[in-house]
Amino acid sequence: MDSEDLIQYVDFVASSGVVLSSEQKAALQTSLVIMKNHYKFHRVYLWGKILGIKDDYFIAQGVSRDEMAERKTLYSLDCVQWNLLPPATKAMRDHTSVVKGRFTGDPSYEYEHTEIRKIGEGEDATEEEHTIQVKEEDRLTSVIATIDEEVAIAPRGAFVKTPHGEVIRNRSFEGLSVSEAGKLNSYFHLREPLKLKEKTLLEKADLDPSIDFLDSIEEDIPRGGSWSVQFERGSGLVALRSLVWLGYTFFHVPGTLKFGSMYIGNGEKNNDLPFML
Repeated sequence: MDSEDLIQYVDFVASSGVVLSSEQKAALQTSLVIMKNHYKFHRVYLWGKILGIKDDYFIAQGVSRDEMAERKTLYSLDCVQWNLLPPATKAMRDHTSVVKGRFTGDPSYEYEHTEIRKIGEGEDATEEEHTIQVKEEDRLTSVIATIDEEVAIAPRGAFVKTPHGEVIRNRSFEGLSVSEAGKLNSYFHLREPLKLKEKTLLEKADLDPSIDFLDSIEEDIPRGGSWSVQFERGSGLVALRSLVWLGYTFFHVPGTLKFGSMYIGNGEKNNDLPFML
């Protein structure tokens, strides 16, 4: 959610239970501007909030002119002081994947995970307990990166890929029509494409390389059951809610440039979705 339109855009996702107090809105309006200037970001987004037992993590992201390159993530416990998170590497995500349950709200907290490792082979094999310590700050980084990879989306045509490979805002984008806004193939994942590379030349024939360079959420698994699409305020607002990461809400006002998203949840994936359909 673009920080410059924070006050207006928060109301668009209020029906999903996303609310901020007057104090939080006032603090965010000031601190996000300071953050943008301090880190020299081109644009700052309020990503959302991960709920903890003791405290909640408010998350913001800053981007350069290229919306998909060098995206930096910061967190705050009071909407005033922001701390930069390290990049989420594959090793970090594998290391933190063993941790389950709620976040505590203390970034310095360390989880302990004990696993049984088998040493040797055959009759001489022995089992040994191995304790892994995982810092909550690393887990926070990994969860945010995973949510971005799996459910961060944008309307088709909102971004354009330049001949130099940069992904920037499309100045010609005027918003989706009401009929288009209700279709899953009108929304793309904001990450490097995975399934697009698997398409045949025949399937790519009707695509526009400048705007169809990302994966459509229509192909998400379970197919047709990963997203809930609802029109609100008549047809004046469309809301897409992820059923995989409960708490992620994307909104778009058809016929306008207004779109954005927020995640407010406990940071746990809904692995039971296939059994719920």
